[in-house]
Amino acid sequence: QVQLVESGGGLVQAGGSLRLSCAASGIIFRINTMGWYRQAPGKQRELVAVISSGDNINYSDSVKGRFTISRDNAKNTVYLQMNSLKPEDTAVYYCNTRVFGGDYWGRGTQVTVSS
Repeated sequence: QVQLVESGGGLVQAGGSLRLSCAASGIIFRINTMGWYRQAPGKQRELVAVISSGDNINYSDSVKGRFTISRDNAKNTVYLQMNSLKPEDTAVYYCNTRVFGGDYWGRGTQVTVSS
C-alpha cells in the first residue's frame, strides 16, 4: 500500500531554516507528482509546493523565494527546504501524492516558528 512518512519538523526561530523529508513507498515514485501542503490551526489545508515527475515545480505565492522543493528518485524521497521562516509558516506540513485518482497523505510533521 501507499505510505508517505514525513520528518524534519520542529521548533525554530523566525529567520531560521528547516528541511522536511517525505519517504514514499508503495508507488512508482519516479512517475508521481509529489506535493507539500500545510494546515495551520483553524485554517484550511493549503498547497505549499509541488514537483512533477519531469521536475516542473510550482510554489504558493507565500513561500516563493524562501522554500525549495526537490526530489531524489533513487531514494523515493521528496524534500522541502524552508529558509527565512516566519511565524505565519507555523503549521502541520503534509506530503501528498495521487495514485489512480486517489489522494494519499502522510501523517504530517509539525513546524513551529517563534517570533
